[in-house]
Amino acid sequence: MVNLLISQLRSLIWGWEVGMAALAWLLIPLVAAIGAGVWGSWANRTRKVRSDGPELDGYARFRRAMEKQP
Repeated sequence: MVNLLISQLRSLIWGWEVGMAALAWLLIPLVAAIGAGVWGSWANRTRKVRSDGPELDGYARFRRAMEKQP
């Protein structure tokens, strides 16, 4: 009778450990998905609107310099 109770207790504890291990493995992708969502929202945040003026001015200067005769 005591052996039966001990074996049932062991199987109950072993089942709990396996369940917790499976839960831990399922939490890894969940945490990764949450992290990816946070990173994505941070990377896509609204920034100050900046015109292309300085870049286009620099490109125009570059073109003029390339068109000059040596």
